Amino acid sequence: MESNRKFLLSYSTELDSTKDMERLLKSINVQLKDLLRLSNQISASVSNIIINEDASIREQEKTLFLSFSNDIATVRDKKGLGLVIKRYLKNLFLIKEYIITIKNDDHETYSYFLHELEADTPADKGFQIITGTRMPIAGSMTGVVLQSDEPVIFDIADVLQQGKLSFPSASFWKSAGAEKILGLRLRVASEDIGILWIQPGHTNDHLLKGITAQMAIALANAIANDRIERQLSEIDRYKQQLEEEKIYLKEEIETSHNNSEIVGDSPCMQKIFRLVAQVAPSESAVLILGETGTGKELIARAIHNNSPRKNKLMVKVNCAALPANLIESELFGHERGSFTGAIERRLGKFELANNGTLFLDEIGEMPPELQVKILRALQEKEIERVGGKSTIKVDVRIIAATNRDLSKEMAEGRFRSDLYYRLNIFPIDLPPLRERRADIPLLASHFILHYAKKTGRKIETLSSRAMQELVQYDWPGNIRELEHLIERSILLTSGDMIKQIHLPPPKQAAAANPSVGMLNLKTIDDNERDHILEILKYCGGRISGEGGAAEILGVPSSTLNSKIKRLGIQRKHVTNHF
Repeated sequence: MESNRKFLLSYSTELDSTKDMERLLKSINVQLKDLLRLSNQISASVSNIIINEDASIREQEKTLFLSFSNDIATVRDKKGLGLVIKRYLKNLFLIKEYIITIKNDDHETYSYFLHELEADTPADKGFQIITGTRMPIAGSMTGVVLQSDEPVIFDIADVLQQGKLSFPSASFWKSAGAEKILGLRLRVASEDIGILWIQPGHTNDHLLKGITAQMAIALANAIANDRIERQLSEIDRYKQQLEEEKIYLKEEIETSHNNSEIVGDSPCMQKIFRLVAQVAPSESAVLILGETGTGKELIARAIHNNSPRKNKLMVKVNCAALPANLIESELFGHERGSFTGAIERRLGKFELANNGTLFLDEIGEMPPELQVKILRALQEKEIERVGGKSTIKVDVRIIAATNRDLSKEMAEGRFRSDLYYRLNIFPIDLPPLRERRADIPLLASHFILHYAKKTGRKIETLSSRAMQELVQYDWPGNIRELEHLIERSILLTSGDMIKQIHLPPPKQAAAANPSVGMLNLKTIDDNERDHILEILKYCGGRISGEGGAAEILGVPSSTLNSKIKRLGIQRKHVTNHF
């Protein structure tokens, strides 16, 4: 009985332990089920968060893309395009540096159109130089991208080490600290417009393609607008040039020379004609030397009219008639606002004479500080307007004239030697009228016919005595003096023949120099000074207006005032002269 009782007690104890284990397992099972339900709930929550974040990012990208589309649709120029691209590349892709290259119209070259460096990154001067240069597509990274339907990534170090592809923008990307760059084609329909170059990163390829598609359209619009602006600017330039030419030609007609052709048959003039025929077909500079009134401008016009440039303008600049502070603007032009009174852009004489001839009369009067600019224009064949920021190419033939001894002026430091040698390629020295007295009858007849017709008088000739007076006179004012004496004599003649020439009174002979006998040697300036004084005396000191000295001498009053100042003529000299 006792053994049975012990067995029952042992079995009872084991049974209780089994029940406890079952209860424990059941409890664990319940907890695992609760934990599984909780993990499912957490997983669902995390999935919802991820979905919501993705949706939020897509919504944000969609908003930015729509904003980008709206902003870039309004772009019409290069500056506006640059601002929009800079803002959205940074906001969408955290891209701070980019380059846009465009394919040129020749389809064989490309150019840098836009670029942006981070604000605190120093710009590379080498890259700045190439931004306005056309570079060949063949053998370049640009050519590789244009031949690929997908974006192309380049390792900068590998490209530079291999040296097979041209990489002009390497310095730009080194400044930006880039190791690789990505090139994306910008296309409109099936036409390549250009390439967007950026650093590859964690970008949304779908969004990036959408952005570049919009960018390509805006780029095409900006290029077209830029081309239209250049064309309009060119049209405005030609329009202004035509207006300037019209004004210039009108002035030339109004102040045209009384003699439209050179008159003379003397041996010295035949020599001049041969020199003109020799130099006219060339492009060489010509320096015409001679006293005042010898017809230097007529020789210059003869050279131009017999040159390949005869269908273009010959523009004249009287260097002695222009104030020193305006001569640079007159020659090279100026931009609007470049100085007080510059209310509009104006073309200079160099631009006006482009593909033609520029006649620089009285070149010896040009200020030394301007001579160096003339020399640069002749050597480089380019000019820069006053207040301008860029150079302008010009193709101009130069003919210069002076009554000064430029070699003497050069020796005394008033004329640059380099400019003198540049101008003195083909000198033509015109003889004064006293050395070609055989031409005086021809010239007198020519002027009589011209002024008789102009004044409505029936005068065709002059008396033998009057002709003898003309031939024997020394003519310090040369042909110009003869011309105006004939005009004056016609006005004072009542019949059909000029019987008296109103020559200036003879001068008192100066004390003779023993070494030269009774010969009174004078410089060209002395002769010019004396002649101007004679005319001023005759006119009672009057310079401008009808019957004034300027009219008789056949020069503008401003030119005469400049000569009076240069030669040191004062009012007391006029009243005390003779």
